[in-house]
Amino acid sequence: MKLVGIVGSNADFSTNRKLLQFMQKYFSDQAEIEICEIKELPAFNEPADTTAPKEVQVLSDKIAQAEGVIIATPEYDHAIPAALKSALEWLSYTTRPLLDKAVMIVGCSHGSLGSSRAQRNLRQILDAPEIKARVLPSSEFLLGQSLTAFNERGSLIDKEKTKELAADFTEFKNFVELTNKLLESHPPKEKTKFAWEEV
Repeated sequence: MKLVGIVGSNADFSTNRKLLQFMQKYFSDQAEIEICEIKELPAFNEPADTTAPKEVQVLSDKIAQAEGVIIATPEYDHAIPAALKSALEWLSYTTRPLLDKAVMIVGCSHGSLGSSRAQRNLRQILDAPEIKARVLPSSEFLLGQSLTAFNERGSLIDKEKTKELAADFTEFKNFVELTNKLLESHPPKEKTKFAWEEV
């Protein structure tokens, strides 16, 4: 299974990046996870011709070619980071590769809540008409106290959290397969043309 993991932060050091790197290695016998960064993307500026900048197009193409997407988000002021919101705005305004794409949300935070409010915020955004991703329901992986959650090899220290992540990942793989089978038998309609595109 080919998946894309998006680091939802533009920080040079991110425990959400470490989480995706751990998943990439730990689940390597089950899926190929390509980790993608958003820190080189320009800030969204609503271009008149709705053309994606080169960096956005590269990310969009990788998402389009993947069977599913994992987004690892930190929590800034009870929401996702501005850089992640900007990246999603680029994708929704231009190429829309997340349309009907299976998505899993995970998240780390330095505090105890593990980005729970940011994950709720991200689910709401991914449900927007211009994005319409298919987000794994009833499952969220929350990693609190993330600064001390990994050992020197980058592995999760807590065995119970590792088991929880493995169970969530298995659920996501099944969700990806079901989603793609559904789309094979019921192909999505043409992308909706929104009123703002006709102006």
